[in-house]
Amino acid sequence: MQNLKSSPDELTENMNAQDTLPGIMPDHWIREQALNHGMIEPFVEKQTAKGKISYGLSSYGYDSRCSDEFKIFTNVDNAIVDPKNFSDQSFVDRQTDVCIIPPNSFVLTRSVEYFRIPKDVLVVCLGKSTYARCGLIVNVTPLEPGWEGHVTLEISNTTPLPAKVYANEGVAQFLFFKGSSACETSYADRAGKYMKQTGVTLPRIKK
Repeated sequence: MQNLKSSPDELTENMNAQDTLPGIMPDHWIREQALNHGMIEPFVEKQTAKGKISYGLSSYGYDSRCSDEFKIFTNVDNAIVDPKNFSDQSFVDRQTDVCIIPPNSFVLTRSVEYFRIPKDVLVVCLGKSTYARCGLIVNVTPLEPGWEGHVTLEISNTTPLPAKVYANEGVAQFLFFKGSSACETSYADRAGKYMKQTGVTLPRIKK
């Protein structure tokens, strides 16, 4: 009768073989890339959730935290929002453990974690359902192959009420998609305008 059980060595070989295939990458691949190649710093190896909005390594992704740096959108000076000529007057800066987003407004913040994305990987950022159920939406954004930096996050309050966002707690999940091969030209190769950004970074136009 055929033995259907696999030895530990066979399981390891299968896992390593799976890591070479394209598709969404699992927890053990994310852990290896983070610990041995600095893909995520700082890195939390398991979900942390007690009394907090969860963050850390998940089954097929990584739940990132937002920092205590916030830029709260305001229209006190009647500024025009122009992505080609963005004004600091559109925001009020706050460093706080709890940010209050005004009704029908938004804030910019950044990830606590610094990411270094491999050349054969594309990362997609999705908002956490805990905030989504409260009407707070995190922008869906890609982290391109070869990019590195803190992720600037936009959190929209779609409700008619003020809403809280908690610093140093989970805010978004990052999913890692491995391509069939490394891309020909990475974000670093083309000297992308947001390469190695730190802090909360406002819109830029490459000149």
